[in-house]
Amino acid sequence: MTVSAGTESNQVWVNVADTGMGITPENLPKVFDTFWRQDVAHSTTGFGMGLSIAKRIIERHGGTITINSQLGQGTQVHITLPAAY
Repeated sequence: MTVSAGTESNQVWVNVADTGMGITPENLPKVFDTFWRQDVAHSTTGFGMGLSIAKRIIERHGGTITINSQLGQGTQVHITLPAAY
């Protein structure tokens, strides 16, 4: 996993990238849905609420969160938030 951060145009950004299994293209639009999990067997712990909660918090603070992923190559999460002065 790689984490990087910085500032640009009055915004703070954070990128988180991994080289895991990735998310299938048909499932990518669902990642922010409450209780949704790609693991249909539900063998992974959790309730499928983390990304939906994170998105709400980030957006309520005026930011954005986006996810890009390629199956077999990993996932990248990009978060921006307004910089406080």
